Amino acid sequence: MKRTILFGKIALAVVCAMAFTAQPASARMRVHEMAESPVYKQKAPGMVGRGLLNGITFFVDTIVDTITDTRSGPPVIGTLAGFGRGIGCSALRLGSGAVDIVTFWVPGFNGFPVSDSYYNCLDVSMSAPAATSYQTPTDNSIALEPASSYSPPTETATDTTSTPLEPGQRKYSK
Repeated sequence: MKRTILFGKIALAVVCAMAFTAQPASARMRVHEMAESPVYKQKAPGMVGRGLLNGITFFVDTIVDTITDTRSGPPVIGTLAGFGRGIGCSALRLGSGAVDIVTFWVPGFNGFPVSDSYYNCLDVSMSAPAATSYQTPTDNSIALEPASSYSPPTETATDTTSTPLEPGQRKYSK
């Protein structure tokens, strides 16, 4: 009798924790933004909050991945693959939470964040805002474009003494 009451209380606590920490896949909680802040007084409490959130909800990855892969794959293989992936993501989320709690005080270190979404813990695009340009730390005037926006250089005339070329003509030299 006492075991069933204890089991009922634990189940109720788990359901309440899931309900209070559940979020849509596209939502980004304030604690995640604070943990990635370069300002120390925002980063430290943000990392503690993100670490506690990951430590409390790490088991949700196992449930979500098992259900998702069971629906999308063959019945037995999908279930086993989802369960295995869920165990891996749960371990990753729990480890990330532990690192956040232990190292929140280190200046300039923002931990090893996992994805905010429980559907794919390795999807980095969900966890961090995309960078639009990269700058070198020594010279802030140089900005490199991301590889996705690369365009090849256009041909320019190097010989300024000759007559200009018509559009579509090329100057060849041996």
